Parts: sequence; C-alpha cells; structure tokens
Amino acid sequence: KPDTVLQIEDVLHVVCSKEDAKKLAIVVGEMSDVDVRKIKSLLTARPLLLTQKQVVGKSIEELNLSERYGISITRIHRAGLDLVAHPHIELQFGDRLTVVGEESAIQKVALELGDSLKQLHHPNLPALFLGIVLGVFLGSIPFKLPGVALPVKLGLAGGPLIVAIILARVGKIGPIIFYLPENTNLFLRELGITLFLAGVGLGAGGQFVETLLHGAGLYWIFLGAVITFVPLFVGALVARFIFKMNFMTLCGLLAGSMTDPPALSYANQLADSDAPSVTYASVYPLVMFLRIVTAQLLVIFLARV
Repeated sequence: KPDTVLQIEDVLHVVCSKEDAKKLAIVVGEMSDVDVRKIKSLLTARPLLLTQKQVVGKSIEELNLSERYGISITRIHRAGLDLVAHPHIELQFGDRLTVVGEESAIQKVALELGDSLKQLHHPNLPALFLGIVLGVFLGSIPFKLPGVALPVKLGLAGGPLIVAIILARVGKIGPIIFYLPENTNLFLRELGITLFLAGVGLGAGGQFVETLLHGAGLYWIFLGAVITFVPLFVGALVARFIFKMNFMTLCGLLAGSMTDPPALSYANQLADSDAPSVTYASVYPLVMFLRIVTAQLLVIFLARV
C-alpha cells in the first residue's frame, strides 16, 4: 500500500522495465534471488477484465481500490502492450488488469470491474457504424491549405482513419463505448485486406497483360520497383543499425510506412507477438494522411507545370 513502511531485508516484487529496475536497485539495495510468487501467502495475483461501462475512463487513483479493498494493480495489458499501472492512467474498456491481494478482496473487485469475457467479445456495432458515418462525413469536407489554389479532401480512407483515432482516444460518449473486440478486429482486418487486394486485381487486371506487353508497362513496373525498394531498404538499414530496432518491430514499421496490409499480414504470421501490429498502427495513420494530402498536392502543382 502507499503507506506501507519498508524494513531492512524486505523483498520487493516490482513491476517495471528492466532499466527502471536497475535504477531502483541502486536506491533500495541489491537484487534478490527470491521469487515471491512461489512463497505460500494469503496474497494472490489474478488478471481481471474491465468490462463495466461505469468504470471506463476513470483513473486507478479515482477507483481507490488499494484503500477500499487492500489490493494493488501491478500492470495493465492493453492492445498487445503491457503498461505499468501508475495512479493517473485512465482505464479503457477491455483492459486486462493484473491485481494482487487476498482472494476475497479480488472477488469484490472483479464484480466492480465486470470481468465478463462474454461482454468483451460482444461486437459493438452502433459504435462501429457511427465511426464509419462520421469518417465518411469528415472525408467529404474540402479544406484549403496555405498557398494551394484548390481545396483537398481526406477521402474515404483518411476521414474514417482520423475519426477512428479520435474516438479511440475519447473511449466513450455516453453509453456508447468505442471498443472493437479482438476477434472482430482480426476478422475485419483480414476481410479488409482480401477486399482491397480483390479490388486492385479487378481494377487493373483487364488491361494489365496488354499494357505489360505492348505499352510502357515494363518501364512503369521498373520505376515502381525502384520507388518501393530504395526507401524501404534505406529505412531498414537506418532503423536496424542506427536505432537498433528489433526485427519484428521493424517489419511493422516498414509495412506501416508503405501502408501495406499484405506485408503486415505476412509479418504477423512470422511473429509470436503483436509487435508488428503495434508499430504498424503507430505509423500507418500519419503515412496514410500524408499519402492522401501529398498525392492531391502533387496533382495540383504538376498541373501548373
């Protein structure tokens, strides 16, 4: 608890990054070989799912579970990432909280947090379609940039993307919670990739062979290959050898930088973690926004030449 007084020879089980653990050891004392999880105790650790709508958006400090039930939240698993449970972090629907305390107290906390797997897997369709409608509306609004004669639009790709980021940050509006279950997320992701590739094939397949054999198809393919390979290769070298980025994170970064869902799908098949998806999701929104706006600006500027 926050008011617990530490004594000499206490063994502390801390949850943090390895770097912070080394810094803490300098202040507290030396590292211990004792594994407190293997010691028989009244304390137990359990993961609990946050599925209670009334708790969404509240911070750990606001819930005050430590004072009311004598339990501690040690970590939060959200969207493939483990977060340290500091007092001011806001809880979101679907968070998996690791709580430590007596079993009777944990059961009371479970009732307060919800801990309902059935509710977690229930698709929230009103929130999904509300986001799509707002995204289409935003994408259809023209806006002007300084020095550009014609207005530009975010379109059907950029509009829903910006709205989705905003709604995910907000978390909920009244009774509507903007959370997409993992199984629904994976289904829509794979379906979207399939429809995207099918649309590209149907749109370009009719004239592909004729353009390749009789037109300037080979020339365009060569230029496309150069434009695709050179930035990826240079970016991969810089990220790997200068910023020391690990391979799976780098795969997600490169896939996101080219807004390439098939590359992400292949990286996810190779990875045992969500590292590629997390990096992809971090890079993809900015790159997609730049693609939409930059392409329209190039058309406007080149039309003047």
